[in-house]
Amino acid sequence: MNIIKILAIVAMPLAFTACNDDQTLDLDIDSNKYSNYPEDYFTGGELGTVHQISSSSFEQPAPAVEQQGLSQAFTLGEYFFERPFTENEKPFTGLGPLYIRRSCMHCHIGYGHGKRQLKYDSNTIGNGYILMITDENDIVVQSFGWVAMGQATAPFKPQFDEKKVDIAWNEYTDQWGNQFPDGEKYSLIYPEVTLKPGCIYGKLIDKWGNEVPLSKAKVRLESSIGFIGSGLIDAIPDEDILDQYRSEGKHATLNPQFWDNTAKDFVKNADGTLAVENGGIVYKFDYALDRASVMSDASFWEVQNVTRDDFRSHYIPKEYWQFAAADPDVTSKFYQYYPQWNKTGDPAKDIIAFGNATDLPVEMKESDYVNYMVWHRGVGIPAARNTLTDDFKKGKELFTQIGCASCHRPSWTTGEDKIRDPYGRFSAEDKRMVRYPKQKIWPYSDFVQHRLFMKNDLRTGWCKTAPLWGRGLQNLCAGHSDRLHDCRARNTLEAIMWHGCIGEGGQSDALWAIKNFRNLTKEQRQLVIKFVDSI
Repeated sequence: MNIIKILAIVAMPLAFTACNDDQTLDLDIDSNKYSNYPEDYFTGGELGTVHQISSSSFEQPAPAVEQQGLSQAFTLGEYFFERPFTENEKPFTGLGPLYIRRSCMHCHIGYGHGKRQLKYDSNTIGNGYILMITDENDIVVQSFGWVAMGQATAPFKPQFDEKKVDIAWNEYTDQWGNQFPDGEKYSLIYPEVTLKPGCIYGKLIDKWGNEVPLSKAKVRLESSIGFIGSGLIDAIPDEDILDQYRSEGKHATLNPQFWDNTAKDFVKNADGTLAVENGGIVYKFDYALDRASVMSDASFWEVQNVTRDDFRSHYIPKEYWQFAAADPDVTSKFYQYYPQWNKTGDPAKDIIAFGNATDLPVEMKESDYVNYMVWHRGVGIPAARNTLTDDFKKGKELFTQIGCASCHRPSWTTGEDKIRDPYGRFSAEDKRMVRYPKQKIWPYSDFVQHRLFMKNDLRTGWCKTAPLWGRGLQNLCAGHSDRLHDCRARNTLEAIMWHGCIGEGGQSDALWAIKNFRNLTKEQRQLVIKFVDSI
């Protein structure tokens, strides 16, 4: 979106209309207009549901944005999501010294999930991959951190050479020979990632300071998730999610990091707080459930290394600076690019001081970040499609009958939606931020982690149940239908069948539901898929 378009949007009234379920709808909240629609048509409730079904469905502001007078802030915030950052072009300055992508759009093509890639190239729009490098025990390599950075601004060098990352897509045959009892066949593929010699800058160092040989390191891909509906998920009361753990923990094995499967109770930290919480807020975002609130978003800092008032340091492991300080290519040019850091005349010492500084100049204005957060929390969720059809109703019934709804819990109700910001930028009643109080929403997730035991699974194997809402529009909005954490599933059927694995260490927690799915007729399986693609 260019600046001319932004100014035009800011100046015009927001009066969007769209067609869905063969009827024309607008954003005016009038329950009489929707009296013949089932409640699950309103995926995000009245305040969060977007009725425009088109290639830009993932980009639309929730009705709450306009109602709460935040349309202009939303539009300006969207600009920061879309626009590439540079080293010195204001207001998009501050890129580097290391970074993952120049813009958020590089990862989140069409505002959605990342796209399956044949090679690792961070300049490709849609490559939402990060390299997850761990030791043999699945512990993240300390010197690379949680997000390995394949790009750098001179004189620094990236943590790895993207051209020396090899991604091979291999065929996988499951225990049923990739065939249903009625003869229908399907295909499954998975990625194998190899780092060629010379790929790593420096060394792989674990948390104890020991070198991890490349031959013993595990390398996996994790792709970007979508932004749609994040603010609505944020508004779900923590106690309701804790109750979901208590309910599932009675009969299922949950991640022992959060749940004591022997005592049937939450794991507690040394200070008595729950391990499933961060700052008193329950984890509910990302595959690894390592983010508790939308307001804990560290975008620009952990992706482009752009500093803000609350992040005035680099999101780069301290080990990297040791490597850089010993690199003559870096030390010989450091003062040329960063003359203000000529503190001692010894570039090696000054590089380490620069890399570990916690008082770096602020590169992104607070007001710009506030607008971005309005956008992040304000992106709506597209309404469900085909809800008035018999196929939708039958598919929904089958979805529940075979067990999918056990983990993909259909609905939740938001609470008062008091803003909770672990960094203290916003108060609970802050009117600068979009809110969604008392909305019945339909994300189709329990926000709990389970294991599928897939071939070359993600780190630890524990993965949050992905919300299904809006996924059926991904091809329309983002140009692909890839699913799962590394985009191995090329369509909905493949995503379903990856839930039925028997792998190293155990069998999928969803195996029983997949056995039920296999026993459906082909027509019934298609009804389930059509339902999933409609919600």
